[in-house]
Amino acid sequence: MAKTKSKFLCQECGYESPKYMGRCPGCNNWNTMEEEVVQKMDTRRSPSIVGKSKPQPIKTIKSSVHERYDTQDQELNRVLGGGLVKGSLTLISGEPGIGKSTLILQAGSKIAEKYGTTLYVSGEESEEQIKMRAERLGALTENLYVVSETNVDIIEKYIEEISPVFIIIDSVQTLYKEDLTSAPGSVSQVKECVNNLMRIGKSLHIPMFIVAHVTKQGELAGPRVLEHMVDTVLHFEGERTQEFRVLRALKNRFGTTSEIGVYEMKQEGLVEVANPSAMFLESLTEESEGAVVVATVEGTRPLLVEIQALVTPSNVGFARRTAVGIDLNRLNLIIAVLEKKMGLPLMNYDVYINVVGGLKLEGTFADLGVAVAIYSSLKGISIATRKLLVIGEISLTADIRPVLQLEKMVKEAEKMGFAACIVPEKNNTKFNDLKTIAVKGVHNIREALNCIGNS
Repeated sequence: MAKTKSKFLCQECGYESPKYMGRCPGCNNWNTMEEEVVQKMDTRRSPSIVGKSKPQPIKTIKSSVHERYDTQDQELNRVLGGGLVKGSLTLISGEPGIGKSTLILQAGSKIAEKYGTTLYVSGEESEEQIKMRAERLGALTENLYVVSETNVDIIEKYIEEISPVFIIIDSVQTLYKEDLTSAPGSVSQVKECVNNLMRIGKSLHIPMFIVAHVTKQGELAGPRVLEHMVDTVLHFEGERTQEFRVLRALKNRFGTTSEIGVYEMKQEGLVEVANPSAMFLESLTEESEGAVVVATVEGTRPLLVEIQALVTPSNVGFARRTAVGIDLNRLNLIIAVLEKKMGLPLMNYDVYINVVGGLKLEGTFADLGVAVAIYSSLKGISIATRKLLVIGEISLTADIRPVLQLEKMVKEAEKMGFAACIVPEKNNTKFNDLKTIAVKGVHNIREALNCIGNS
């Protein structure tokens, strides 16, 4: 009797080893190596090459426009690049309870209602549980078919029987193939199952939504090759205690990755937010210490959000720095500049920064706003938050560097009723069509802080 051979695979990065190791050399994670049986391949047959296409000059290849499905969700369409491309594989990740299943069920119901049969395959919930959620969301559509199954081969037979126009898999970590001896969710099972789904989707031109789990660090669970296999990777983020949710594209073969979709979680499900700035500024006070409004640009959309700072004396021997919504390293840099260039005694103070609404700010648009908020909280100066907008990047020399798409952000502030805007002097271009907002250009942090009062 032949001896069964096995290998050890890292469940995080897919690193292979003939023997067990406590720490994976590929990703340096502990206790991620699991044993899997090696499948013996028949090497007696010589492979035959049968290709449907032959190499040809690139100039002779005809270009085609991708046909897209309208999901009837403007935020989802925006992130996908204009709609759902036929035959595409879209991977959706996010923390548990963030609303992934709600989003895909709403999208599946709308597509089923407009285009035809949609198949929802769940490996984590029963048909009754999905029905209960659909009733709450108002997603009871006759063309929406639901099945609780984890065997990929059986799922393929269901697809052949009902011929759906759209498929939802929730989630890929629960699927398995009987040919493989490893457990569902292992590297081998995930790779093989996604390969099967990709073959089905590409050959039948059926778009698919695939839900994936995330690790404790918030990264996509499973092998890294999973992200390379799919066409689009979407990440659903936000705080479960907050009502706002943000959908980002981390990878998109059919559109840009700079757009975001903003939703509000309500009892009836996820509701699109057409004007995010108004929603983020809804609870804005007239005057407040340590609060200031900043602007950022996500794709083609300018966003105005409130940043709050709290500076208090430290009583534990060392100062704490806490940032929610912005990069902590960026906060430490701004504090160092304020200490060195402005002489602010922040060494013995705890500094807390929070972006209201649960939004995570990317880039350096909010640097100057963070500095102004810290200064305002330290000195006890109230800022007219409903009238003043602050935009700018801070350099290590305390200069205010120019930012991109400034005009778009200033026009958004004018539309929202702001009276003044502090911007970098270096890109303080002439705004010919501004009527109700005054633009003040500053060269460095000291000029910006003088604009709100100095003590």
